[in-house]
Parts: sequence; C-alpha cells; structure tokens
Amino acid sequence: MHPFFRLLALILLLPAGAHAGLRAGAAVTSITPPAGIPMAGYYHKRESTGVHDDLLARALVLEEGGTKVALVSLDLVSTRREFVVEARRLIAERSGIPATNVMISATHTHTAPVLAGGRLYDTQGANEALSVEYSRSLPAKIAASVAAAVAKLEPCEALAAEGTEAAITFNRRFHMEDGSVGWNPGKLNPRIIKPAGPIDPAVPIVYLRRTDGRDPIAAYVNYSVHLDNVGGTLISADLPFTVSENLRAALGDRLVTVYTSGACGDLNHIDVSWAEPQKGHGNAARMGTILAAEVLKTMRHLTPVTGTLQVKSRSVQLELPEFDAETVTESERTLATADDRSRTSFMRLVHAHKVLDVAERAGKPFEVEVQVITLGSELAWIALPGEIFVELGLDLKLDSPFEQTMVAELANGSIGYIPCSRAFRQGNYEVVSARCAKGSGERLVAAALDLLAECYASATASAAGEDSE
Repeated sequence: MHPFFRLLALILLLPAGAHAGLRAGAAVTSITPPAGIPMAGYYHKRESTGVHDDLLARALVLEEGGTKVALVSLDLVSTRREFVVEARRLIAERSGIPATNVMISATHTHTAPVLAGGRLYDTQGANEALSVEYSRSLPAKIAASVAAAVAKLEPCEALAAEGTEAAITFNRRFHMEDGSVGWNPGKLNPRIIKPAGPIDPAVPIVYLRRTDGRDPIAAYVNYSVHLDNVGGTLISADLPFTVSENLRAALGDRLVTVYTSGACGDLNHIDVSWAEPQKGHGNAARMGTILAAEVLKTMRHLTPVTGTLQVKSRSVQLELPEFDAETVTESERTLATADDRSRTSFMRLVHAHKVLDVAERAGKPFEVEVQVITLGSELAWIALPGEIFVELGLDLKLDSPFEQTMVAELANGSIGYIPCSRAFRQGNYEVVSARCAKGSGERLVAAALDLLAECYASATASAAGEDSE
C-alpha cells in the first residue's frame, strides 16, 4: 500500500475525539512523611502519630504537536515557591519538559506536614528538623512522578464534561444579626441571617483514555471546597483519597485521579443548617463518595476535545498591606506568648503572623506567577498562587472564552489568602490573614483573562487555518 493511503487509513481508524498528535501519561509517587512530623493547617503545635492514607504526588503529562506539559497535584496544605522552582528544574533536566510548562498545585489537606519556611498558618514544634528535611525531599519526588508519567506516554483521546454538586460545599462567611460578617459561626446559630458569598458547585472533569477506548489513563477532577474534614493527628489526603479509590473501583486500577482544589478560600464543608457533626475520616469518606458519584454520573456527557496545546504565564506584582512600627512590636509580643493559648485570642495570633511576615518583606511587593494551559478552544487550566476567594474563580469562569475553565489554587507557590475586594470591606479571618493588599485578587483575574484571550485567539486561528486546507 502506498504510504499516503496507509496514513489515511490509520487516521480514519482513530476513534472520535482522538487527536492524532495527542499523548498522555499519568503516575503517582508517595510523598508520605515520617512519623512525628509537625502537621499543617492550624496555628498550634501538632505532630503526626500515624498514617490513615498515603499522601501522593499525582502527575499528568500531555504532549501534542511538540508541546509537552505536566500538571501535578500534591496532597499538601500548600506549595512553596522554592520547592516549585527546584522541582521544575529537575523536571526539565530529567524529562525534557520546559520549567514554564509545569503546573504544580496543592489540594490544601489539613492533615499533611508543615512545609519549612515562613509563618503561613503553622507552628513547627519540637521536630522542626523533620519538616526541613521533608521539604528538601519534595522536588525530587515531584520530578520522579513526572518522569514516571512521561515514561507512560501513549496516544490517547481527551474528553471533557462538567457536573454539578452543591450538597457538600458551603460559603463559611455569613451576614449576622449584629451587622457583622461572621466566619464559621457554628451550626444552627440563630444569629445567622444569610451567607455572605456564593459557592461554586461545578465539577469539571477531563478524562484521558487509550485510543482503543477501553483502558483509562487519568481523570482530572477539580472542585471548590476547603479540605479540612479530618483533623486529628493521622496523615491523610482527606476526601481526594476516597474520590480516587471510588473512581479506580469503577473505571479500572490503571486510572490516576488528579484532584485539584478550585477557588475555595471562603468555602468549607460545614452545613450550618444541619445539626449533625461533620468531622473526621468518616465525613471525608462521605464527601468523597458523593463527589466521585457525581464524576461517574457526569461521564455520560463526556465530549471529545481536540486542538493545539498551549502554555502561557505572566509575573504579577501584588502590593502589601501597611503597618506601623508599634503594630510590629505588638505582634512580636503576641507570638512570644502564643504557647499560652488562654492569653492569646485566635484572631490576634493570625494577625501577628501576618504582620511579621509582611514586615520581613520590608515593603517589597509579592511577585507571583499566573499560568494558563489550554487544549484547543475548549479546555483551560489556570494556576493561581494562594487561597482564592470563590468570587474570583467564578469571575474567571464567567469571562473565560473557553467552554470549560478549571482554576487550580495554591499553585506554583502561595502567598496565603487572596480575598476579593468586597471581602476586605467585611473583614474577619481571611482578611485578617491576607498578606496581600486589597485588589490583589482582581489583578490576578485580569492577568489570567489576558492570557486566556491570547490562547483562545491562537487556538481559533489555528482551527480556522486547518478548516481552510
């Protein structure tokens, strides 16, 4: 057979949705810490006493038309810019993926280790050396997960759909009877009037499978809810563990579920209208089962995605809040007595950590990265560097030209909470904690929308060129 006709026959045999140049590979690497390591997520000392389920680095690598990208999700409370930079360097060196084409985000589980450096949320305790060594080990483990995914690259078809699950995520800020905006005001609190913000119930999924249509490669699942179900001192990935286990049971052992947290800085799992307790591994399993069920229900709506793979990023400067010398001195006194929790209110402690973090920068603005990855004119992933308020994520989705847009928070580094401007007028915990000035969130949204517009224009021009041939 003439080579031309052989190639034509192969193209015609590809299943619907298979893009001739698209390949995918996925892999996981354990990042479970040693026993006794300080645990993250709260403002007091807490050390692990065991492991409920392993923490993982989950890597998905896509390759199309000579462009290769890696999307990595970590079962951690956050990412730090230092280990992201080093992980990207190792990935470029070992796997040939440009550093700029690597997106690394954290799920924000509160039953994971403290990451060494900075004051964001955590107190080290006696075993600080374990945190330091653990943080040093992360870049190599992340690079190993990407290398394993690259080794599994194979022709695939990409499909996408978006489900809805509104029963397990709630805005945790409320208008109260006294005119204030409360934060986590408690179940059945009669002083609650109404939520002070929306939720994002969307469950966008991207499903990669072999071109024979039978074996799965990966499911990318994005959802907006704060991962603080479990508590206690056992290491756990929280609800992503159950999501992954359920999807593997339904779709096959080979499946890698890459779970990422959407914009959920002001969301959590607490239904204040329900008297039942919502804490512990059982609640994480309940929520994970509900979310996995929605993913499986949504799969019947999967549609093929084709087109070029693009990556763009931009550096954005975010201004700092301002404090006088007296406030800095008072914050130092607050932390000096922080071990005596009867003398230090929670909000004072949060504010003190924030003031001293900001003071150490000596007026230097944060320089953060906004990153966008797109596939064709239909799929867009956005990486943002902190705990992003849901309103900002919703704005991005509303104004994105792409059919399905996924926001991964705590990505490529983190500066903590990034509230919307409206929240700065309301105050309370997230605003008290925020290291960036009012308007920072909107600046990130504007930068991301610029990048999305550039990618969309290029994708549609490319598609128009192919149609005219």
